[in-house]
Amino acid sequence: MASTAAAKEWPETLDAGALASMGWEPAPFVEFVLKVHSRCNLACSYCYMYEMADQSWRSAPRVISRATADLAACRIGEHARRHGLKEVTVVLHGGEPLLAGTDTLDHIARRLRAELGDTRLNLRMQTNGVLLEEGMLRLAREHGIAIGVSIDGGREDHDRRRRFAGGRGSHDDVARALRRLAAPDTRDLFSGLLCTIDLDSDPLRVYEALLAFAPPAIDFLLPHGNWTSPPPGRVPGNPGSTPYADWLTSVFDRWYAAAPPPTRIRMFQEVMHLLLGGAGHSETVGLSPVRLVVITTDGSLEQVDTLKSAFAGATETGLNVRDSDLDAALRHPAVAARQLGARSLAAECRACPLHRVCGGGYYPHRYREGSGFANPSVYCPDLAALIRRIRARLSADLRELREDAR
Repeated sequence: MASTAAAKEWPETLDAGALASMGWEPAPFVEFVLKVHSRCNLACSYCYMYEMADQSWRSAPRVISRATADLAACRIGEHARRHGLKEVTVVLHGGEPLLAGTDTLDHIARRLRAELGDTRLNLRMQTNGVLLEEGMLRLAREHGIAIGVSIDGGREDHDRRRRFAGGRGSHDDVARALRRLAAPDTRDLFSGLLCTIDLDSDPLRVYEALLAFAPPAIDFLLPHGNWTSPPPGRVPGNPGSTPYADWLTSVFDRWYAAAPPPTRIRMFQEVMHLLLGGAGHSETVGLSPVRLVVITTDGSLEQVDTLKSAFAGATETGLNVRDSDLDAALRHPAVAARQLGARSLAAECRACPLHRVCGGGYYPHRYREGSGFANPSVYCPDLAALIRRIRARLSADLRELREDAR
């Protein structure tokens, strides 16, 4: 990991070897993001891959070769056997993974199953949906590939940011694919929708537009930014402004009041689960160790690719499946930092009573040039306001239940 700052930034200063000598043991990877294509057929204005600090995509192979894919599958199988993993998740990703073509994706799916043997494989894909046609759906059915689609609301809201390079909006293409995916014969392959929050969009209008596709789940994503490059509408150091909490709270109130809620919304459910004392299952909130590694089209082992929004090279480990097993990545300081729980948080976060729930916020959003990732999230005021709102609703309902039980 390298940055443009003269001095080392955290976690470059973290000594994974010293941690191991004190009894810390890394948790093996259970989720593998396999980059099958490094380019995209859209030009979304907020894209962390192509529009932010890291431009390494320009020199990456466009499509993963069969030799690299085979070696990646071998390394994943080897890791699963070494650690006795009963189940792993592999996410076919990009760029836009459908650009790799059905032959390449079919080959990868077959090799993964062959290498994993008795280990259960959850095979998933995250796509913009534009190329989701019958051939791909047949392939997904054959291999049990769960498909998540990115869409930012109705036509007006979606097309503001998610356009083709020539400027044409992509909503109609995505909506057509979603209607086909939600049909009875492929409905079970539909894993959910991914929506990036745009403060220029009305939250309830976006929410209702997403519900029109009857998604089994919705993930709302905060736009990627940090203290050095703040996200739109987020003024660092201004605790009185919570535009993203206001946006999300509007959706939460509508969603929570429904009986039953019409879909799962992971952010809300994770916060509720953590508030009630459960363990987290998301890298965006909570303190559970992050157990994910990325394998790129050239075989490089990298951290989660949203770190590309921080600075060029932020994802790099210097390792490649050609000459390194996946355990080598577990010993990388930046990987270790995301498995340390509260010990990895800034002192300000550890002193906050909400830190067990927010987990310091999503790791890429903590970056500040000069101190690295040893900071609260740039979204700290929004996260705190949202968590308190959800806690208040839960507390009120729990009080009512106790009173009814008397």
